[in-house]
Amino acid sequence: MYPELFRIGNFPVTSYGIWLACGMLLALFVASRLAARDGLPRERIYDLGLWTLLGGLLGSKVLMFFVDDHVNVFSLDFLRSGGVVYGGIIGGFVAVALLVPLYKLPFWKVTDAFAPAVALGQAFGRQGCFAAGCCWGKPTDLFWGVHFTEQGNEYTGVPMYGPSGEDLFLYPTQLIESFAMLAVFGFLFWLHRRKKFDGQILIAYGIIYSIFRFTIEFIRDDPRGDLFGLSSATGLSTSQVVSLIVAIFCGVFLAVRLKRNQPTAGESEL
Repeated sequence: MYPELFRIGNFPVTSYGIWLACGMLLALFVASRLAARDGLPRERIYDLGLWTLLGGLLGSKVLMFFVDDHVNVFSLDFLRSGGVVYGGIIGGFVAVALLVPLYKLPFWKVTDAFAPAVALGQAFGRQGCFAAGCCWGKPTDLFWGVHFTEQGNEYTGVPMYGPSGEDLFLYPTQLIESFAMLAVFGFLFWLHRRKKFDGQILIAYGIIYSIFRFTIEFIRDDPRGDLFGLSSATGLSTSQVVSLIVAIFCGVFLAVRLKRNQPTAGESEL
């Protein structure tokens, strides 16, 4: 809950930026290691990973622009904010899809290397969200409720007091997601060595994260906008709508990959 660590002149060094940078670097290292397991060149993965990070950052900003009616794209807050997570995931995926043919790498093996790395990056990123005070949860009386600092309120607008002026304690949704994604990373890392077909890790990540994100949205309470009026029409948050779409696409991908990897009659006899 310390949004700003120190300043270099007038430039603030934020805890969110530090957490995000550390998560990105570690994620890139993990992706290269997993890619090497599948016989892919590490130097190519590092190169592709940097472009994927750029695509993810761009995608997070683009989706933020569409869901937030009050965002000012020319402001410093827009530049230093993390953007929308799903936009980052989609932007990174698009970058991989576009660049993998140019690098002459197998698409599904590359995505299997990046999927656990994305989960690890999210675990670090949500720690940054907690430090900054963004992405907060609904009020709670449970023992794990968090009361944010005035600096967090100044940076992100996270509420501190209830209607009667009492201290307000909120669900630590940032920490819940951080630890959950750390567990997802561990599972995907373990599954990578045991996968039955290329693409299994990406699909597993997509299904697990979409289910988790759909669920945790029920206790989120920060403003998240309305993408093309979908939230107003469905009564769900923007992230819940996107989660349903992602889950459907992952289900289709899973069916296609399983069908393609079924042994033929001749193979099953061997």
